[in-house]
Amino acid sequence: MRAFFILLMLILAIPLRANPLDAARAPGAIVQMRHATAPGTGDPADFRLSDCTTQRNLSDAGRAEAQAIGARFRAEGITFTHILTSEWCRTHETAELLGLGPVTPFTPANSFFSTRADESRQTAEVLEWLSAQPKEARVLIVTHQVNITALTGVVPQSGEVVIARRSGQRMVLVDRLPPP
Repeated sequence: MRAFFILLMLILAIPLRANPLDAARAPGAIVQMRHATAPGTGDPADFRLSDCTTQRNLSDAGRAEAQAIGARFRAEGITFTHILTSEWCRTHETAELLGLGPVTPFTPANSFFSTRADESRQTAEVLEWLSAQPKEARVLIVTHQVNITALTGVVPQSGEVVIARRSGQRMVLVDRLPPP
C-alpha cells in the first residue's frame, strides 16, 4: 500500500506538458516552420526558383497539413506581426495555406541545401533582421530544414513548428509542435 502512495505522489508531481503554442503566443516569439510534406529530397537538377513546375512541391497531404496547422494557430488566437517565407514554391504555398495573414518573401530564408557556402551568410542575415524588430514582435518564418537547423540546432520534420526566442546574436529553442 505504501508503494502505491509513493507511486501516486510521483505521478502527481510530474507536471503536465504545457501547450507548445503557449510559447508562440509570447511577445518576441520566433516561430519557424519547415514547409509541409513535399515528397523527395532537395530539388531536381533542372530546378528554377521562378518556375514551380521545376521544383519539389507540396503533396495533397502537405496541403492538408498546412491548413490544419493554420487552423490550430487560429483556434489558439495566435497572430504574427510578420509572416515570412523562402522563395521556394513549397514554402510559399505552405505559408499561404496556413491562412494567417499576408506572406512576405524573405530571401535569407531560402534553402542552402545544395549551396552550403551560403549557410553562414543567410543565417547571419536572418539574425540581423530579427534583431532589428521590436522585442514584442511575433515572427513566423516558413522555411527549410537546413535553415531551421542552422538557427536552432533542431532537425525538424516536414510541417513541424519550432518555437524559439532571441538571445543576443543567437536563437534559443523554447518548444516544438510536431506536424499533425
